[in-house]
Amino acid sequence: MTASLKSHSHGQTMVLTISNPEHRNALGPDMYAAGVEALNVAESSPEVRSVVITGEGNHFCAGGNLQRLLANRQQPPEVQAQSIEGLHNWIETIRAFPKPVVAAVEGSCAGAGFSLALACDLVVAAQSSVFVMAYSNVGLSPDGGATWSLMRALPRATALQLLLCGDRIGAERLQQLGVINQVCATGEALNEALTLCDRLNARAPNALASIKELANDAPTVALHAQLGAERAHFVRNLHHANAGEGIAAFMEKRPASYR
Repeated sequence: MTASLKSHSHGQTMVLTISNPEHRNALGPDMYAAGVEALNVAESSPEVRSVVITGEGNHFCAGGNLQRLLANRQQPPEVQAQSIEGLHNWIETIRAFPKPVVAAVEGSCAGAGFSLALACDLVVAAQSSVFVMAYSNVGLSPDGGATWSLMRALPRATALQLLLCGDRIGAERLQQLGVINQVCATGEALNEALTLCDRLNARAPNALASIKELANDAPTVALHAQLGAERAHFVRNLHHANAGEGIAAFMEKRPASYR
């Protein structure tokens, strides 16, 4: 079976499914390119208001394909560098994407799969799912922004334990640590993620895009600069038609209809 990234629509949500079940949905360069292309299409489509990334079958993603990595050891270093660049392009595209991206995690979420989940805006995970930064277990160091994400999400000691020791950690513990948002029954991660997206899809897309941009920039800018950015976004959104609809709907005690 050929590894691929499948795409289908669920209402206003695009669902991207990592499909390589024979290898627990291990990733590869074709998937990275397909992921970037899918998000570029979704960004320009008013029919898409959110995206879910999930895995086919019982697992989210086992990370990199070790057989492919072994083969790449026989190639010039540039071959693996180009492959990682493809993954990193996808990670950066997710972070910069102006619409919410939700990871729906079942089963194993390892290595670059864990990095991919961390790149998403929100994570819904099955109670039985297991996360592991598996790189050091096979003599490798992380990619996919794992160090960037974990060192910002967790205390230094906790992040380094996951990164250095390759310890497995469950969904409930990661929720307690604030890394993932929601834990659900096994087999229900996708359904719960879609329900979450339905809530997001009912909100003003321009406001959500502003929130995501401001949140992404906040850790790296001074307070004065962030205040200026918040002012600019607020004024622009106030004068958008969706603000008129939202305020009127609130005052009239009815659901808002945003576009």
